[in-house]
Amino acid sequence: MKILVTGGAGYIGSHTVVELLDNNYEVVIVDNLCNSKEESLHRIKRITKKDFTFEKIDLLNGAALDRFFQQNKFEAVIHFAGLKAVGESVKLPLKYYENNVTATIQLCQLMQKYNIKNLVFSSSATVYGDPQQVPIKEDFPRSATNPYGRTKLIIEDILQDLYRSDQEWNIILLRYFNPIGAHPSGLIGEDPNGIPNNLMPFISQVAIGKLPELSIYGNDYPTPDGTGIRDYIHVVDLAKGHVCALQKLKDKSGLQVFNLGTGQGYSVLDIVKAFKKATGVDIPYKIVGRRPGDIARCYADAGKAARILKWQAKFGLEQMCKHTWNWQKKNPKGYDHPNERN
Repeated sequence: MKILVTGGAGYIGSHTVVELLDNNYEVVIVDNLCNSKEESLHRIKRITKKDFTFEKIDLLNGAALDRFFQQNKFEAVIHFAGLKAVGESVKLPLKYYENNVTATIQLCQLMQKYNIKNLVFSSSATVYGDPQQVPIKEDFPRSATNPYGRTKLIIEDILQDLYRSDQEWNIILLRYFNPIGAHPSGLIGEDPNGIPNNLMPFISQVAIGKLPELSIYGNDYPTPDGTGIRDYIHVVDLAKGHVCALQKLKDKSGLQVFNLGTGQGYSVLDIVKAFKKATGVDIPYKIVGRRPGDIARCYADAGKAARILKWQAKFGLEQMCKHTWNWQKKNPKGYDHPNERN
């Protein structure tokens, strides 16, 4: 089964490609490498001992993408490609709408043109906005507290309208909670550009000495220790969820939505303590002001994925911390020094 993976060089994409190859899928990756490194693709091959096709294409380049679709026949698409920083989206909303929404429309138009109607979409728990209660179920009201979340919400609506217009489509929307960790090999992991927007790479870069201290955005939330609570899921567990989703598409079951999370909420300070316990490394931090668009608490009810996709998270918080630290120690500068082979 030949699968197109957009954004396959990125953090979640690269881990998912490993799982796809390990499950004997034929994989084709397109990525513009704006927030990822080509080195990750070499590492995927080292982990899996398998090959795949890669083309550097921006989804906004409709002509290049059309030529690529002409040359390849895909049975399904997993769509990761997109910008994902909440804070940046508040500052640059038009960039996010163009890159995330317009590019997805162009991708779907070409899928329709070439009669490829199986799609797994990388959505986000941000579509739940600031939830009235937790844990969050898939039928909870949706809203958005920032432009990034709104792009995911808009794309979900577009895909739902697409399905209503043509029920030959099979679409699975996967709403991720907070992916952290790295492949146990330490060969691939999260390597953000600049100062990380996400908590765990920020912590690990402080631990390795790349950054002086962790900034904790707000300690006045209505939570037990005042810091925000999130559902942290190991990226390998998340990647396996995509393999389960592809299997589900074979049932021709229309459009379905699933949360991918652990069902357990941890505060920022919980994560700092867990990282020290797992690695022995102390993390200096300072409290700064809240970030626009952040919320107090967000964690999943992942029961539907367990029932229907036969998927559930396996890794615990200690393993997430250990695997993050293993990746960071082996790659203190991320993918930037490929000659420092681990």
